[in-house]
This record gives sequence, C-alpha cells and structure tokens, in this order.
Amino acid sequence: MATSLREREGGPAMGRSAFRRSRGEGPFRYATTGAGILLLAIMAAIAVFLIVKAVPALQANSSHFLTERVWTPNATPPAFGIAALAFGTVISSFLALIMALPVAVGVALFISHYAPRRLAGVLGYIIDLLAAVPSVVYGLWGIIFLVPFMKGPSEFLNTYFGWFPLFSGDSVNSKSILTGSVVLAIMILPIIAAISREVFLQAPTMLEEASLALGATRWEMIRMSVLPFGRPGVISAAMLGLGRAMGETIAVALIFPATFTISFQVLTGNGNSIAANIANGFGEATAIGQGALIASGLVLFVITLVVNMAARLIIARRKEYSRAAA
Repeated sequence: MATSLREREGGPAMGRSAFRRSRGEGPFRYATTGAGILLLAIMAAIAVFLIVKAVPALQANSSHFLTERVWTPNATPPAFGIAALAFGTVISSFLALIMALPVAVGVALFISHYAPRRLAGVLGYIIDLLAAVPSVVYGLWGIIFLVPFMKGPSEFLNTYFGWFPLFSGDSVNSKSILTGSVVLAIMILPIIAAISREVFLQAPTMLEEASLALGATRWEMIRMSVLPFGRPGVISAAMLGLGRAMGETIAVALIFPATFTISFQVLTGNGNSIAANIANGFGEATAIGQGALIASGLVLFVITLVVNMAARLIIARRKEYSRAAA
C-alpha cells in the first residue's frame, strides 16, 4: 500500500527526473574533466616544445645561462645569460603592480559602491574597453608622449629623492625602467579594476545592510564587509595583471633602453626584459640565437608559473579564503 501511495504522489515521475539529471550530469562531468586535462596537456606541450628548442643553444653556450649578463648568442662562440633580463622583467612588473593596484581597487570601489548607477555603467564600459586596447597602442603612446613627459618627473625624483636607491644615479634618462613600468601600470590597471569591480559587486547585500544598520559609515561597511569578501578576487586580479605585465612585449620593447645590466636605479638608461629582448632580437637571430631566445622564453614561462602558484598558496593559507581558492 505504501508503495502504491508513493507512486500515486508522483514517485515514478520524480525518479525519471532524477534519472535525467544523472544522465546529463555524467557527460558534463567528463567534459569538464577532459577540458582540465586538455589544459594541463597544452601547458606541458608548450614546456616540452620550449625545452626541445632551447637545448641545442644551451649546449653551445660558453657562459652560465642563469648568471651571465651578456647577450651575444650570434657570436662565435655564443655567450648569453638571463640574469639581467629576468631582473628587468621582475622589477618593472612589480613596480607596475605597485602603481596600478591601489588605483584599480579605488576605481572598482567607486564604480561598485559610490558612483550613481548611470555613471557606474558608463565607467564600467570604459574600463572594459581600456582592457581591450592593443598593447602596441600603449607602446606608441608611451614612446611619443610619455617618454618626453617623464623627463621632468624623473629629474625631480632624482634631485629630491636621490637618497632612495631606486631614484639614485648620476644621470637621468626618461627612457628608463620607470617609464616602462608606468606604461605597464596603465595597461594592467583596467584588467585589475574590471575583475575587482565584479568581485565587489558580488559582496552579500545582507552583510552590507547589517553593517549600515549597526551605525557603520559607508567606508566602515566597505572595510568590514566588502574588502574581506573581495580580497581573494583582488589577489587573483593582481596576479593576472602581473602576469600580463611580465609577458608584455611591444610596449616595453619600444620604451626600454635594451641594455644588459642589473641596476636598481630605475631612472637611468639601464634595463631590459625577456619579452622585449625576444621581440627585438628574434628577426635577426641565427639558429643558436633563436634557441637562446626560446630558452629565455622558457624562463619567463617558469617565472609566470611560480608567481601564479604563489598567489594560489597565499589564498589557500588563509582559512577565510579557502572557499575562493577551492
């Protein structure tokens, strides 16, 4: 009798619905698993390709690849190293991130919690459009406008803040790591702002209203409710921007002075990056030279991978971030 009652109440229909769900869930699970495996396979294939192409040049290299500051792979015997290029890549990217992150978070908070709805919509579209601007446009703008403009600020920093190692140096050149970092900061700012804005908009409305109901000001509400919720997303956005800054090619190739020295003086005409060196040297490189450039690309691949893994570890270490990191 109990069985027939369940059947009259729709038991078989519910069973068919559950069967349809399970039948559709299996292929979807396999498809998503296959997509993840395919992504890992593509990354592994890229790494294998870079290693295979780089090995002949590394075997012919007459100097230490990781510590040498000279880049003469087309000479006889070839001698090249990644030290200066890796240093320039890291310092310029981190300077760009330091300059872009506070501004991007401020822009995201203004759009999500301060600006009127119509203005917020317009600003959101503008930020999205800026994120899609090709890098060559930023590079041309930097070499035509920013390099001459940065002469005055560079001299000011060197004169009044020369006691700080970054702004020290006997000579100032506006075509420097600092100028390239400014261009990189402007390039990655829309990406960080757009992602942070979307994360802040996902903050639970109940938490915000509860904070305001308890007498908190808008800034206190943002500090206690919005920022803790959005912190994992901001970290992810910052790492995404840092990855783009490290891999940027055309913009920095037009601005960086293309020297192979290691110096913390960002106002002098010293500095280069891995991506800029590849763009400037690949067309005239010999077979060994192309292998050397590919080897430097492998180093950039590893640096980017390490940075992203570090970001994931930072998020996973905090208990309150565990859900976002999962």
